[in-house]
Amino acid sequence: MKKLEKVLITGGTGSFGRALIKDIVASVPNLKRLVIYSRDELKQWELKQIYPEDKFPQLRFFIGDIRDQDRLNMAFHNIDTVIHAAALKQVPAAEYNPMEYIKTNVLGAENLVKACLECNIKDLIALSTDKACSPINLYGATKLCSDKLFIAANNIKGDRDLKFSIVRYGNVLGSRGSVIPFFLKKAKEGVIPITEKNMTRFNILLEDAVKMVKWALINALGGEIFVPKLKSYRIMDIAEAIAPSCKKEFIGMRPGEKVHEKMISQADSQSTISLGDYYAILPPDGDLENLYKKLNINFTKVDQGFSYSSNNNNSFLNVEDIRKLIIENLDSNFVPI
Repeated sequence: MKKLEKVLITGGTGSFGRALIKDIVASVPNLKRLVIYSRDELKQWELKQIYPEDKFPQLRFFIGDIRDQDRLNMAFHNIDTVIHAAALKQVPAAEYNPMEYIKTNVLGAENLVKACLECNIKDLIALSTDKACSPINLYGATKLCSDKLFIAANNIKGDRDLKFSIVRYGNVLGSRGSVIPFFLKKAKEGVIPITEKNMTRFNILLEDAVKMVKWALINALGGEIFVPKLKSYRIMDIAEAIAPSCKKEFIGMRPGEKVHEKMISQADSQSTISLGDYYAILPPDGDLENLYKKLNINFTKVDQGFSYSSNNNNSFLNVEDIRKLIIENLDSNFVPI
């Protein structure tokens, strides 16, 4: 894998961070340093039990907040690659506590840009979200700002050998706070609460999110927002897959919630290209697209007016697909209720 010798993961104790750590430890034989940077001392302690120092001397655990510039600069010392997964993510909480999300997701991103510039980082890949596309909630707006900061940072790197790029994807199957674990819990109580019966979402497996980040590290030129080509699901199909006999209670939309999620807007279609399993939204000035052509990278431009939304996707999971995913990824003993 390209340049994965000295790596730092912000938010490294989250679901994605844990999966990435497991993958890197298993697949990178010459790993010299892997720093897990996060605020949660309990989760760091739990990870240390899985990766004890005597067996994994290349791992380092830094307690720190991306709001803290000095701590970031210290942690970034002797690091080549940064994978930025730290964020505040809950949509309703963001509506109630907007400045806290701005401080972490926006000002924290700016702190990372500064630390990368000051500490000779080579590559930064930041995790985004479908909610950053045409956002209607505070969380999505902060992640859009974060994306813009990282992409624009390529303009101020000077002659540094440094690239900033983004990966943007949908809901991770079974991640903390996501719909399937929530429905599994509620099914045991006899009633499944549903906000909107027509709701759709994109779906991605954790292993595919890790695979995408690794692909981006190898292929990014700096300035792209990479988007995977995913399957969608209907919320009612999730409920049917988990508990066909349970009562469904329609409770109404939460503050800041969308009926359908979008990862590429019509406004972005002019600068969006297709790269095999992924799309890439390029900066609209055309310079990066010209570089792709110069390097003979195979791509096709999407049609004018193209958008990529969970409801206009041409590939959906059906009820049986969802049950199979639950059994294979979350609970091998799962039986619909």
